[in-house]
Amino acid sequence: MKSKALLAMAVLSASVLTCVTPPAEAEVLLRGQRAVTWKDFLGVNVQFQYFASQVYDKQMTRLDELGLNWIRWTLHWPVLEPVLGQYNLTDLDAAMSAARLHNYNTVAYMVGSPTFASSAPQGATNPGQYPPRDNSLFAQRMTALAGHYPQVSHWQVWNEPNIVWLPQADPVAYYQLLTTTASAIRSALPGKPIVTAGVAYYGQVRGSTRSMLQSMVDQGLASQDIIAAYHPYSEYPEGDSVTDRDFLTLANTLNKSLHDAGVSQVWATEWGWSSYSGPVEMQHLVGVDGQADYTLRRLAMMSTMDYQRIFLFNLSDLDQRASVRDRSYGLLDLDGEPKPVYTALKNFLDVTGPTLQPADPPPATSMPADLFAIAWDKPDGTHLLMAWSASSAPLNLPGITTATLYDPLTGNRRDLADAKGVTMPLAATLQVLAWKP
Repeated sequence: MKSKALLAMAVLSASVLTCVTPPAEAEVLLRGQRAVTWKDFLGVNVQFQYFASQVYDKQMTRLDELGLNWIRWTLHWPVLEPVLGQYNLTDLDAAMSAARLHNYNTVAYMVGSPTFASSAPQGATNPGQYPPRDNSLFAQRMTALAGHYPQVSHWQVWNEPNIVWLPQADPVAYYQLLTTTASAIRSALPGKPIVTAGVAYYGQVRGSTRSMLQSMVDQGLASQDIIAAYHPYSEYPEGDSVTDRDFLTLANTLNKSLHDAGVSQVWATEWGWSSYSGPVEMQHLVGVDGQADYTLRRLAMMSTMDYQRIFLFNLSDLDQRASVRDRSYGLLDLDGEPKPVYTALKNFLDVTGPTLQPADPPPATSMPADLFAIAWDKPDGTHLLMAWSASSAPLNLPGITTATLYDPLTGNRRDLADAKGVTMPLAATLQVLAWKP
Protein backbone atom coordinates (compact mmCIF):
# COMPACT_ATOMS: atom_id res chain seq x y z
CA MET A 1 0.00 0.00 0.00
CA LYS A 2 1.45 3.30 -1.04
CA SER A 3 0.80 6.79 0.26
CA LYS A 4 -2.60 8.23 -0.55
CA ALA A 5 -0.94 11.64 -0.44
CA LEU A 6 1.05 10.82 -3.57
CA LEU A 7 -2.13 9.98 -5.42
CA ALA A 8 -3.75 13.20 -4.31
CA MET A 9 -0.86 15.43 -5.30
CA ALA A 10 -0.28 13.95 -8.76
CA VAL A 11 -1.98 15.51 -11.77
CA LEU A 12 -2.72 12.71 -14.21
CA SER A 13 -2.00 13.13 -17.88
CA ALA A 14 -5.18 14.11 -19.69
CA SER A 15 -4.24 11.86 -22.58
CA VAL A 16 -4.33 8.87 -20.23
CA LEU A 17 -7.00 9.74 -17.72
CA THR A 18 -9.64 12.06 -19.08
CA CYS A 19 -12.59 11.13 -16.92
CA VAL A 20 -15.90 12.36 -15.61
CA THR A 21 -16.68 11.51 -12.00
CA PRO A 22 -19.98 9.60 -11.81
CA PRO A 23 -22.81 10.99 -9.71
CA ALA A 24 -22.20 10.26 -6.04
CA GLU A 25 -25.82 9.26 -5.40
CA ALA A 26 -26.58 6.69 -8.09
CA GLU A 27 -26.50 2.91 -7.95
CA VAL A 28 -23.60 1.14 -9.67
CA LEU A 29 -24.61 -1.87 -11.76
CA LEU A 30 -21.51 -3.52 -13.17
CA ARG A 31 -21.39 -6.16 -15.90
CA GLY A 32 -18.46 -8.40 -16.68
CA GLN A 33 -16.79 -7.83 -20.05
CA ARG A 34 -16.00 -11.51 -20.50
CA ALA A 35 -16.13 -14.85 -18.72
CA VAL A 36 -13.93 -15.08 -15.63
CA THR A 37 -12.03 -18.23 -14.73
CA TRP A 38 -10.50 -17.51 -11.35
CA LYS A 39 -7.40 -19.71 -11.68
CA ASP A 40 -6.46 -17.83 -14.87
CA PHE A 41 -7.51 -14.35 -13.73
CA LEU A 42 -6.55 -14.11 -10.03
CA GLY A 43 -3.02 -14.69 -8.78
CA VAL A 44 -1.08 -13.91 -5.61
CA ASN A 45 2.30 -12.40 -4.77
CA VAL A 46 4.77 -14.77 -3.06
CA GLN A 47 8.20 -14.73 -1.42
CA PHE A 48 8.66 -18.44 -0.70
CA GLN A 49 12.44 -18.30 -0.44
CA TYR A 50 12.28 -16.19 2.75
CA PHE A 51 10.46 -18.93 4.70
CA ALA A 52 11.50 -22.31 6.06
CA SER A 53 10.58 -25.16 3.73
CA GLN A 54 7.87 -26.51 6.04
CA VAL A 55 6.21 -23.09 6.04
CA TYR A 56 6.30 -22.50 2.29
CA ASP A 57 5.08 -26.05 1.71
CA LYS A 58 2.06 -25.11 3.84
CA GLN A 59 1.64 -21.85 1.92
CA MET A 60 1.57 -23.76 -1.36
CA THR A 61 -0.98 -26.23 -0.01
CA ARG A 62 -3.23 -23.36 1.11
CA LEU A 63 -2.91 -21.73 -2.30
CA ASP A 64 -3.84 -24.99 -4.02
CA GLU A 65 -6.91 -25.27 -1.79
CA LEU A 66 -8.12 -21.94 -3.21
CA GLY A 67 -7.92 -23.40 -6.71
CA LEU A 68 -5.60 -20.61 -7.89
CA ASN A 69 -2.57 -21.13 -10.11
CA TRP A 70 -0.79 -17.83 -10.88
CA ILE A 71 1.96 -16.51 -8.62
CA ARG A 72 4.14 -13.39 -8.81
CA TRP A 73 7.53 -13.98 -7.23
CA THR A 74 9.71 -11.25 -5.71
CA LEU A 75 13.46 -11.43 -6.38
CA HIS A 76 15.85 -8.90 -4.85
CA TRP A 77 19.07 -8.48 -6.80
CA PRO A 78 21.09 -7.27 -3.75
CA VAL A 79 20.11 -10.48 -1.94
CA LEU A 80 20.85 -12.76 -4.87
CA GLU A 81 24.24 -11.13 -5.64
CA PRO A 82 25.42 -9.12 -2.63
CA VAL A 83 28.98 -8.99 -3.99
CA LEU A 84 29.92 -8.89 -7.65
CA GLY A 85 30.08 -12.46 -8.95
CA GLN A 86 29.09 -14.06 -5.62
CA TYR A 87 25.62 -15.58 -5.86
CA ASN A 88 23.21 -16.54 -3.11
CA LEU A 89 20.71 -18.86 -4.80
CA THR A 90 20.47 -21.81 -2.38
CA ASP A 91 17.18 -20.84 -0.73
CA LEU A 92 15.65 -19.65 -3.99
CA ASP A 93 16.66 -22.86 -5.80
CA ALA A 94 15.00 -24.98 -3.10
CA ALA A 95 11.80 -22.93 -3.12
CA MET A 96 11.63 -22.93 -6.93
CA SER A 97 12.05 -26.71 -6.95
CA ALA A 98 9.20 -27.10 -4.45
CA ALA A 99 6.93 -24.74 -6.40
CA ARG A 100 7.64 -26.54 -9.68
CA LEU A 101 5.85 -29.61 -8.33
CA HIS A 102 2.65 -27.54 -8.09
CA ASN A 103 2.81 -26.46 -11.75
CA TYR A 104 2.21 -22.80 -11.01
CA ASN A 105 2.13 -20.23 -13.75
CA THR A 106 4.90 -18.00 -12.49
CA VAL A 107 5.73 -14.35 -13.01
CA ALA A 108 8.98 -13.16 -11.45
CA TYR A 109 10.39 -9.67 -11.13
CA MET A 110 13.84 -8.53 -10.06
CA VAL A 111 14.22 -5.27 -8.20
CA GLY A 112 16.98 -3.33 -6.44
CA SER A 113 20.58 -2.49 -7.22
CA PRO A 114 23.45 -4.10 -5.29
CA THR A 115 26.01 -1.59 -4.08
CA PHE A 116 28.48 -2.63 -6.78
CA ALA A 117 25.92 -1.95 -9.54
CA SER A 118 24.01 1.02 -8.11
CA SER A 119 24.05 4.54 -9.53
CA ALA A 120 23.80 5.88 -5.97
CA PRO A 121 26.32 8.53 -4.95
CA GLN A 122 29.15 7.62 -2.63
CA GLY A 123 27.89 7.08 0.91
CA ALA A 124 24.19 6.80 0.06
CA THR A 125 22.34 4.87 2.75
CA ASN A 126 19.86 3.21 0.36
CA PRO A 127 21.74 2.30 -2.84
CA GLY A 128 19.18 -0.37 -3.71
CA GLN A 129 16.60 2.28 -4.59
CA TYR A 130 18.80 3.84 -7.26
CA PRO A 131 18.67 2.40 -10.78
CA PRO A 132 21.65 0.36 -11.96
CA ARG A 133 24.56 2.22 -13.54
CA ASP A 134 24.65 -0.23 -16.42
CA ASN A 135 21.41 -1.45 -17.96
CA SER A 136 23.20 -4.25 -19.75
CA LEU A 137 24.46 -5.72 -16.46
CA PHE A 138 20.93 -5.78 -15.04
CA ALA A 139 19.67 -7.32 -18.29
CA GLN A 140 22.43 -9.92 -18.17
CA ARG A 141 21.51 -10.97 -14.63
CA MET A 142 17.79 -11.24 -15.42
CA THR A 143 18.57 -13.24 -18.55
CA ALA A 144 20.69 -15.62 -16.49
CA LEU A 145 17.84 -16.07 -14.01
CA ALA A 146 15.39 -16.70 -16.85
CA GLY A 147 17.64 -19.46 -18.14
CA HIS A 148 18.19 -20.88 -14.67
CA TYR A 149 14.47 -20.97 -13.80
CA PRO A 150 12.65 -22.10 -16.97
CA GLN A 151 9.44 -22.62 -14.97
CA VAL A 152 9.04 -18.82 -14.79
CA SER A 153 6.74 -18.06 -17.70
CA HIS A 154 6.86 -14.23 -17.52
CA TRP A 155 9.59 -11.82 -16.43
CA GLN A 156 8.81 -8.39 -15.02
CA VAL A 157 11.41 -5.62 -15.01
CA TRP A 158 11.75 -3.86 -11.62
CA ASN A 159 8.92 -2.73 -9.33
CA GLU A 160 7.27 0.68 -8.83
CA PRO A 161 10.09 2.79 -10.31
CA ASN A 162 7.76 5.81 -10.35
CA ILE A 163 7.96 6.08 -6.54
CA VAL A 164 11.02 4.00 -5.61
CA TRP A 165 13.77 5.28 -7.89
CA LEU A 166 16.16 7.83 -6.42
CA PRO A 167 16.96 10.63 -6.65
CA GLN A 168 13.74 10.81 -8.73
CA ALA A 169 11.66 8.80 -11.14
CA ASP A 170 12.89 8.87 -14.73
CA PRO A 171 10.39 7.43 -17.26
CA VAL A 172 12.87 7.62 -20.15
CA ALA A 173 15.64 5.88 -18.21
CA TYR A 174 13.23 3.23 -16.98
CA TYR A 175 11.99 2.53 -20.51
CA GLN A 176 15.60 2.06 -21.64
CA LEU A 177 16.13 -0.45 -18.80
CA LEU A 178 12.91 -2.24 -19.77
CA THR A 179 13.67 -2.58 -23.47
CA THR A 180 17.33 -3.47 -22.93
CA THR A 181 16.29 -6.26 -20.57
CA ALA A 182 13.45 -7.46 -22.80
CA SER A 183 15.80 -7.68 -25.79
CA ALA A 184 18.41 -9.62 -23.81
CA ILE A 185 15.91 -12.14 -22.43
CA ARG A 186 14.24 -12.66 -25.80
CA SER A 187 17.57 -13.12 -27.55
CA ALA A 188 18.35 -15.98 -25.18
CA LEU A 189 14.79 -17.27 -24.84
CA PRO A 190 12.75 -16.31 -27.91
CA GLY A 191 9.10 -15.59 -27.21
CA LYS A 192 9.50 -15.23 -23.45
CA PRO A 193 6.76 -12.77 -22.30
CA ILE A 194 7.92 -9.55 -20.62
CA VAL A 195 5.95 -7.32 -18.25
CA THR A 196 6.59 -3.68 -17.39
CA ALA A 197 7.32 -2.85 -13.80
CA GLY A 198 4.11 -2.68 -11.85
CA VAL A 199 3.98 1.09 -11.44
CA ALA A 200 2.46 2.39 -8.23
CA TYR A 201 -1.13 3.61 -8.42
CA TYR A 202 -1.81 4.68 -12.01
CA GLY A 203 1.78 5.56 -12.93
CA GLN A 204 1.98 9.06 -11.48
CA VAL A 205 5.40 10.68 -11.28
CA ARG A 206 6.12 13.17 -8.52
CA GLY A 207 6.48 16.70 -9.80
CA SER A 208 5.20 15.85 -13.27
CA THR A 209 1.87 15.92 -15.06
CA ARG A 210 2.97 12.90 -17.09
CA SER A 211 2.16 9.31 -16.23
CA MET A 212 4.98 6.77 -16.46
CA LEU A 213 2.64 4.45 -18.35
CA GLN A 214 1.81 7.20 -20.83
CA SER A 215 5.50 7.91 -21.25
CA MET A 216 6.13 4.24 -22.05
CA VAL A 217 3.30 4.28 -24.60
CA ASP A 218 4.76 7.44 -26.17
CA GLN A 219 8.15 5.70 -26.42
CA GLY A 220 6.69 2.72 -28.29
CA LEU A 221 5.51 0.25 -25.65
CA ALA A 222 2.76 -1.23 -27.84
CA SER A 223 5.22 -2.14 -30.60
CA GLN A 224 7.35 -4.08 -28.07
CA ASP A 225 4.58 -6.60 -27.27
CA ILE A 226 5.15 -6.03 -23.56
CA ILE A 227 2.40 -6.42 -20.94
CA ALA A 228 1.55 -3.21 -19.04
CA ALA A 229 1.18 -3.41 -15.26
CA TYR A 230 0.21 -1.12 -12.41
CA HIS A 231 -0.82 -1.27 -8.74
CA PRO A 232 -4.24 0.29 -8.03
CA TYR A 233 -3.97 0.57 -4.25
CA SER A 234 -6.53 2.81 -2.57
CA GLU A 235 -7.95 3.53 0.87
CA TYR A 236 -11.26 1.78 0.17
CA PRO A 237 -12.42 -0.82 -2.35
CA GLU A 238 -14.25 1.82 -4.36
CA GLY A 239 -11.27 4.19 -4.34
CA ASP A 240 -9.83 6.94 -2.19
CA SER A 241 -13.27 8.58 -2.35
CA VAL A 242 -16.13 6.15 -1.83
CA THR A 243 -18.78 8.59 -3.03
CA ASP A 244 -16.84 9.42 -6.21
CA ARG A 245 -15.96 5.75 -6.90
CA ASP A 246 -12.65 6.99 -8.27
CA PHE A 247 -11.09 3.54 -8.55
CA LEU A 248 -13.66 2.54 -11.17
CA THR A 249 -13.28 5.84 -13.01
CA LEU A 250 -9.48 5.96 -13.05
CA ALA A 251 -8.80 2.27 -13.69
CA ASN A 252 -11.41 1.87 -16.43
CA THR A 253 -10.14 4.95 -18.22
CA LEU A 254 -6.50 3.92 -17.91
CA ASN A 255 -7.17 0.38 -19.12
CA LYS A 256 -9.12 1.66 -22.13
CA SER A 257 -6.36 4.15 -22.95
CA LEU A 258 -3.68 1.45 -22.86
CA HIS A 259 -5.72 -1.00 -24.94
CA ASP A 260 -6.67 1.70 -27.45
CA ALA A 261 -2.97 2.53 -27.83
CA GLY A 262 -2.29 -1.08 -28.85
CA VAL A 263 -1.19 -2.63 -25.55
CA SER A 264 -2.74 -6.09 -25.68
CA GLN A 265 -2.62 -7.01 -21.98
CA VAL A 266 -3.02 -4.93 -18.83
CA TRP A 267 -2.34 -6.51 -15.43
CA ALA A 268 -2.76 -5.28 -11.88
CA THR A 269 0.29 -6.99 -10.37
CA GLU A 270 -0.38 -5.77 -6.81
CA TRP A 271 -3.47 -4.73 -4.89
CA GLY A 272 -4.78 -5.38 -1.42
CA TRP A 273 -4.98 -4.13 2.16
CA SER A 274 -2.87 -4.63 5.25
CA SER A 275 -4.42 -5.87 8.48
CA TYR A 276 -1.71 -4.17 10.57
CA SER A 277 -2.60 -2.63 13.93
CA GLY A 278 -0.34 0.42 13.77
CA PRO A 279 1.37 2.72 14.27
CA VAL A 280 -0.40 4.26 11.29
CA GLU A 281 1.80 4.21 8.20
CA MET A 282 0.06 5.71 5.15
CA GLN A 283 -2.96 3.36 5.18
CA HIS A 284 -5.71 3.79 7.79
CA LEU A 285 -6.28 0.79 10.07
CA VAL A 286 -8.87 -1.75 8.89
CA GLY A 287 -7.87 -4.84 10.89
CA VAL A 288 -8.28 -8.45 9.83
CA ASP A 289 -12.04 -8.15 9.28
CA GLY A 290 -11.71 -4.99 7.19
CA GLN A 291 -9.01 -6.65 5.11
CA ALA A 292 -11.38 -9.52 4.30
CA ASP A 293 -14.29 -7.19 3.51
CA TYR A 294 -12.27 -4.81 1.32
CA THR A 295 -10.62 -7.65 -0.60
CA LEU A 296 -13.90 -9.27 -1.62
CA ARG A 297 -15.53 -6.03 -2.69
CA ARG A 298 -12.52 -4.99 -4.79
CA LEU A 299 -12.24 -8.46 -6.34
CA ALA A 300 -15.91 -8.34 -7.34
CA MET A 301 -15.36 -5.01 -9.10
CA MET A 302 -12.07 -5.95 -10.77
CA SER A 303 -13.57 -9.13 -12.21
CA THR A 304 -15.88 -6.97 -14.34
CA MET A 305 -13.11 -4.73 -15.69
CA ASP A 306 -10.75 -4.92 -18.66
CA TYR A 307 -7.83 -6.48 -16.80
CA GLN A 308 -6.32 -9.62 -18.28
CA ARG A 309 -4.87 -10.69 -14.91
CA ILE A 310 -4.68 -9.42 -11.31
CA PHE A 311 -2.45 -10.40 -8.38
CA LEU A 312 -3.34 -9.96 -4.72
CA PHE A 313 -0.63 -8.72 -2.44
CA ASN A 314 0.12 -10.97 -0.59
CA LEU A 315 -0.15 -14.74 -0.05
CA SER A 316 1.58 -14.55 3.33
CA ASP A 317 2.37 -12.03 6.02
CA LEU A 318 6.05 -11.05 6.11
CA ASP A 319 8.60 -10.81 8.90
CA GLN A 320 10.48 -7.83 10.34
CA ARG A 321 12.46 -7.32 7.14
CA ALA A 322 9.33 -5.59 5.78
CA SER A 323 7.81 -2.34 7.04
CA VAL A 324 5.20 -2.55 9.79
CA ARG A 325 2.39 -2.07 7.27
CA ASP A 326 3.84 -4.41 4.64
CA ARG A 327 4.14 -7.26 7.14
CA SER A 328 0.37 -7.79 7.33
CA TYR A 329 -0.97 -7.94 3.76
CA GLY A 330 -1.08 -11.74 3.75
CA LEU A 331 -3.96 -14.13 3.24
CA LEU A 332 -1.98 -16.33 5.64
CA ASP A 333 -0.06 -15.55 8.82
CA LEU A 334 3.66 -16.16 9.25
CA ASP A 335 3.02 -19.81 10.14
CA GLY A 336 0.96 -20.41 7.01
CA GLU A 337 -2.36 -20.44 8.86
CA PRO A 338 -5.46 -18.79 7.33
CA LYS A 339 -6.40 -15.25 8.29
CA PRO A 340 -10.05 -14.12 7.97
CA VAL A 341 -9.31 -12.82 4.46
CA TYR A 342 -8.23 -16.28 3.31
CA THR A 343 -11.35 -17.92 4.75
CA ALA A 344 -13.60 -15.25 3.20
CA LEU A 345 -11.92 -15.66 -0.21
CA LYS A 346 -12.29 -19.44 -0.01
CA ASN A 347 -15.97 -19.08 0.90
CA PHE A 348 -16.45 -16.68 -2.01
CA LEU A 349 -14.73 -18.97 -4.53
CA ASP A 350 -16.70 -21.97 -3.24
CA VAL A 351 -19.97 -20.10 -3.86
CA THR A 352 -19.04 -18.79 -7.32
CA GLY A 353 -17.36 -21.93 -8.59
CA PRO A 354 -14.34 -21.81 -10.93
CA THR A 355 -15.92 -19.98 -13.90
CA LEU A 356 -18.55 -17.26 -14.32
CA GLN A 357 -20.32 -15.82 -17.36
CA PRO A 358 -21.49 -12.16 -17.47
CA ALA A 359 -25.22 -11.65 -16.96
CA ASP A 360 -27.77 -8.89 -16.59
CA PRO A 361 -29.06 -8.12 -13.08
CA PRO A 362 -32.62 -9.25 -12.27
CA PRO A 363 -35.41 -6.64 -12.16
CA ALA A 364 -35.77 -4.87 -8.81
CA THR A 365 -38.59 -2.69 -7.54
CA SER A 366 -36.21 -0.29 -5.83
CA MET A 367 -32.47 0.20 -5.55
CA PRO A 368 -30.63 2.09 -2.81
CA ALA A 369 -28.58 5.00 -4.17
CA ASP A 370 -25.37 3.52 -2.76
CA LEU A 371 -25.94 0.04 -4.21
CA PHE A 372 -23.15 -1.86 -5.95
CA ALA A 373 -24.41 -4.93 -7.82
CA ILE A 374 -22.92 -7.43 -10.27
CA ALA A 375 -24.73 -10.36 -11.90
CA TRP A 376 -23.12 -13.57 -13.14
CA ASP A 377 -24.23 -16.97 -14.43
CA LYS A 378 -22.60 -20.27 -13.48
CA PRO A 379 -22.18 -23.05 -16.06
CA ASP A 380 -24.83 -25.16 -14.29
CA GLY A 381 -27.48 -22.47 -14.86
CA THR A 382 -27.33 -20.91 -11.40
CA HIS A 383 -27.70 -17.13 -11.37
CA LEU A 384 -25.66 -15.04 -8.94
CA LEU A 385 -26.08 -11.47 -7.75
CA MET A 386 -23.19 -9.94 -5.79
CA ALA A 387 -24.26 -6.79 -3.97
CA TRP A 388 -23.50 -4.41 -1.12
CA SER A 389 -24.89 -1.15 0.22
CA ALA A 390 -23.54 0.99 3.04
CA SER A 391 -27.10 1.97 3.95
CA SER A 392 -28.10 -1.71 4.15
CA ALA A 393 -31.40 -0.95 2.43
CA PRO A 394 -33.11 -4.17 1.24
CA LEU A 395 -33.44 -5.10 -2.42
CA ASN A 396 -36.78 -6.54 -3.59
CA LEU A 397 -36.58 -8.90 -6.58
CA PRO A 398 -40.11 -9.71 -7.79
CA GLY A 399 -39.00 -12.22 -10.43
CA ILE A 400 -37.27 -14.53 -7.93
CA THR A 401 -39.39 -16.63 -5.57
CA THR A 402 -36.71 -18.87 -4.01
CA ALA A 403 -33.01 -18.19 -3.52
CA THR A 404 -30.09 -18.71 -1.16
CA LEU A 405 -28.21 -15.80 0.39
CA TYR A 406 -24.51 -16.31 1.15
CA ASP A 407 -22.27 -14.16 3.36
CA PRO A 408 -18.67 -15.08 2.42
CA LEU A 409 -17.22 -13.18 5.39
CA THR A 410 -19.01 -15.36 7.94
CA GLY A 411 -19.68 -18.47 5.86
CA ASN A 412 -23.38 -18.18 6.73
CA ARG A 413 -26.20 -19.00 4.28
CA ARG A 414 -29.94 -18.37 4.38
CA ASP A 415 -32.72 -19.79 2.25
CA LEU A 416 -35.21 -17.14 1.07
CA ALA A 417 -38.69 -17.76 -0.31
CA ASP A 418 -41.59 -15.45 -1.17
CA ALA A 419 -44.24 -15.98 -3.83
CA LYS A 420 -44.29 -12.23 -4.49
CA GLY A 421 -40.51 -12.03 -4.89
CA VAL A 422 -37.71 -12.43 -2.39
CA THR A 423 -36.22 -9.50 -0.56
CA MET A 424 -32.43 -9.59 -0.49
CA PRO A 425 -31.07 -8.15 2.77
CA LEU A 426 -28.11 -5.92 1.93
CA ALA A 427 -25.11 -5.03 4.07
CA ALA A 428 -22.06 -2.83 3.76
CA THR A 429 -20.15 -6.03 3.00
CA LEU A 430 -20.49 -8.23 -0.08
CA GLN A 431 -23.45 -10.65 -0.12
CA VAL A 432 -24.14 -13.23 -2.83
CA LEU A 433 -27.66 -14.29 -3.86
CA ALA A 434 -27.96 -17.56 -5.80
CA TRP A 435 -31.04 -18.90 -7.58
CA LYS A 436 -32.14 -21.04 -10.51
CA PRO A 437 -34.98 -20.21 -12.89
